[in-house]
Amino acid sequence: MTNPHPATPARGREITVVGIDGAGKSTLAARLHQALNDAGHDAILVGKHSTEMPMDTELSAYVDRLNALVYRRDARVAQACGDHYWLLALAAWYTLQDKLVIQPALAAGTHVILDNAHHKILARYAVNPKVSTELAEQVFAHLTEPDLTFFLRISARDALARKGEFSSLETGHTGAGDEDFIHYQDIVLEKLREHEQRGGWLSLDVTDMDRDTVFTTAADALTDRLQLTL
Repeated sequence: MTNPHPATPARGREITVVGIDGAGKSTLAARLHQALNDAGHDAILVGKHSTEMPMDTELSAYVDRLNALVYRRDARVAQACGDHYWLLALAAWYTLQDKLVIQPALAAGTHVILDNAHHKILARYAVNPKVSTELAEQVFAHLTEPDLTFFLRISARDALARKGEFSSLETGHTGAGDEDFIHYQDIVLEKLREHEQRGGWLSLDVTDMDRDTVFTTAADALTDRLQLTL
């Protein structure tokens, strides 16, 4: 006899990757996503430009317009709007992404690999004396708590050696020189370390690790901590 009430799928797991610019977040997130799918898991990769809402083209278009306002804007316009505006604009973006992309995927049993999590935004605002740290934490506090967060640790100088180039945002708009990048990113790194201590993140010192070793270490952690075999 057919069961009229099919079993609800097990909740998916959310895995986030955090670190300063140049730590290798996007590379690891993409490899974990591919490996999960190759191993037969349902998984999606969510980044700062993920705007597609399955089966809802109008909602996808709206989310894409918000993404364009937040991430695809003129730098001069961004600076003119001010720090408080961009904090709240970013909070609006992360709220929609969490509600419309991440939460439905997790409820359907799909694992979510989240690149560009909000923690780096918090770290950047924590070094901004114009914006209350408490306010910054409050506007992101409602977001779904990850099941596992990888913290890729590397010094700013080593990160710069990997990147080679950087934007004004990656110096906190403090200058255009290498030392501006290093100074600002090392401050952000220290703030991320504070979040690490409060959040129980899995910290990986990736300074002397190649990409394959970083991936293998992270994959082993998915098996040990979340029972997701790759």
